[in-house]
Amino acid sequence: MPSLAPPKVVNIFDLRHLAQRRLPAAVFDYIDGGAEAEVTLRENMRAFEEISFRPRNGVAIGQTDLRTNVLGTEMAFPVVVAPVGFTRLFHPEGERGVAQAANAAGLPYCLSSFSGYHVNELRKVSNGPLWYQLYIAGGREVAEASLERAQKAGFSVLAVTTDTNVPGYRERDVRNGNAQLMSGSLFAKIPYLPQLFSHPDWLFRFLADREALQFPNIEIDKAPMRADDVHKVLSQSVMQWSDMKWIRKAWKGPIVTKGISTGDDARRSLDEGAAGVIVSNHGGRQLDGSPASLRALPEVLEAINGRGEVLVDGGIRRGSDIVKAICMGAKAVLCGRAYAYGLAAAGQAGVTRAFEILRTDLDRTLKLLGCASVKQLDESYIRVNKPL
Repeated sequence: MPSLAPPKVVNIFDLRHLAQRRLPAAVFDYIDGGAEAEVTLRENMRAFEEISFRPRNGVAIGQTDLRTNVLGTEMAFPVVVAPVGFTRLFHPEGERGVAQAANAAGLPYCLSSFSGYHVNELRKVSNGPLWYQLYIAGGREVAEASLERAQKAGFSVLAVTTDTNVPGYRERDVRNGNAQLMSGSLFAKIPYLPQLFSHPDWLFRFLADREALQFPNIEIDKAPMRADDVHKVLSQSVMQWSDMKWIRKAWKGPIVTKGISTGDDARRSLDEGAAGVIVSNHGGRQLDGSPASLRALPEVLEAINGRGEVLVDGGIRRGSDIVKAICMGAKAVLCGRAYAYGLAAAGQAGVTRAFEILRTDLDRTLKLLGCASVKQLDESYIRVNKPL
């Protein structure tokens, strides 16, 4: 296992580099890549560069207060651990390791429907706040059963994904043969096997983990859904606004809609019973050419107008990115790739290091800004250099 102590790993990009060394191209590019020309993927990060800080100098800041509360969930700093599917492909510890690291960091973890571990297993290893992300994979009956299991396991907030009418066209995945590697055909796998054999440590762990390509929280015909069925099932089970009616009945806690990038959809979300929205373009993995999440945030905030809570994801790699998003008006951010790189690099220890980096960055940025609390952050602490 690579060392994760400074100076080896000082930022999230160092974790990305270690993940790239450890993983076959097909798996690394699944984490790292986006849809089509990856314009939106790049813009998610570049949008943060268009914002500069306006610090209050001559201010002595002792201990900062990083805590916040979102939808009744207390968190040590304003990060929700975003849902990322297929994580047992990155490392056998998968979602279990992420949940333990999030619990230790005082952060809520939003579990993907495409988790390799059952919701009950996650609750066993974490007494912290757990959220559940819903894809209507397999149809209403299957989804309702998934929601019932999650609620019984103590999951508190539901994030309904709205932006997967079909899976995005991720060209890296096509080139790397992801579909063939996940299929049951040995013949189809042959052209892509060299990339697996060139990473023997990963291959040994993957072969030893017999359940890496199963999703126990989606039961179809009383069996866990398999990875090679995902594309077909998602295309046949598109979320529609009319589904919010039965989702509200099935889920007793707060609901947020994820994948919102316009004011119209934000207003519709609240009209349909959501308590908030997550401004998101799915990490640039769905419709390429969609606006960067940070650029879509002002329109959504104006449409929401205080009626619900607004979170944002996409492009978060540093604590300063978190500060900028909150200054723009978000209540908190979701981070996905940042910790996924850490998981791939070193399992739970890598996720823990990712959270440490973000928290330390956040604390230092507040002190340099002359701001003692994330609750005091507002637009007066930033300057938008180009229109967002």
